[in-house]
Amino acid sequence: MLPLASPILETTLSDRRPDRRGKVRDIYDFGDRLLIVATDRISAFDYVLGSGIPDKGKVLTQISTFWFERTRSIVPNHVVATDPVDFPEPARSAADLLRGRSMLVTKTEPLPIECVARGYLSGSGWKDYRATGQVCGITLPPGLRESDRLPTPLFTPATKAQSGHDINISEQDAAAIVGPAVLARARELTMRLYLEGSAHAESKGIIVADTKFEFGVLPNGELILIDEVLTPDSSRFWPKDGYAPGGPQPSFDKQFVRDYLESIQWNKQPPVPSLPPDVVARTREKYVDAFRRLTGRELA
Repeated sequence: MLPLASPILETTLSDRRPDRRGKVRDIYDFGDRLLIVATDRISAFDYVLGSGIPDKGKVLTQISTFWFERTRSIVPNHVVATDPVDFPEPARSAADLLRGRSMLVTKTEPLPIECVARGYLSGSGWKDYRATGQVCGITLPPGLRESDRLPTPLFTPATKAQSGHDINISEQDAAAIVGPAVLARARELTMRLYLEGSAHAESKGIIVADTKFEFGVLPNGELILIDEVLTPDSSRFWPKDGYAPGGPQPSFDKQFVRDYLESIQWNKQPPVPSLPPDVVARTREKYVDAFRRLTGRELA
């Protein structure tokens, strides 16, 4: 087996550092455009770990690009270019670094809520249901098990936390934040995107248990799709052939990393651990496998 390439953990463009740095993405501001670069950083339990996952940023970017192209008939999106030859300087000079892991996008005013679609009862939705019989104020039938398919997919908005976990809120609370008309449009788009995406994924052997979408507002008031779309980081992906409701499911996302961190009894406080080579390699393969299945392509 060939050794893995070194992960890209930080980026610079010539001597320019990112204008913003998230847990995974480095963002460069070019006025009315943003250059979003997906690094190979990986976070768990709200901390960026000491190890990266080689090619993870490429997987996230290229899966998102696949979905952005596929869903244009549902909603416009913010992608301007994905080939570094079309980027502004100094990004063009960093083409080798950026190729396959970056996109130039239109700058928007992001909605201050996340738009979550749930087709299965898992994660925070399962915790809410066990405690109250509801998810985000929506009453569900009694007797559902963890990972059960829901009678119909749910729209469950959440606040965007600057640190820590996002907080599930009701549609009424979300409407108070963004306005009823904007929320109605975001809800419609979220459910259409989820139905399109989950149907395609299921045909490729992947269950999309839940996922989050982000929308931005253009100066003319139009809502467009932004950020990332139906990736292993923004979604809960389960292998269809191993689906067995009644407990947690194996996944294509970083749950494998979380399970390792639980096994070493990390207290989820600094210092942040690094991952052993076998965990890095197996996590990378999960991300790449999801990419291959969804797109039918090899990672570029």
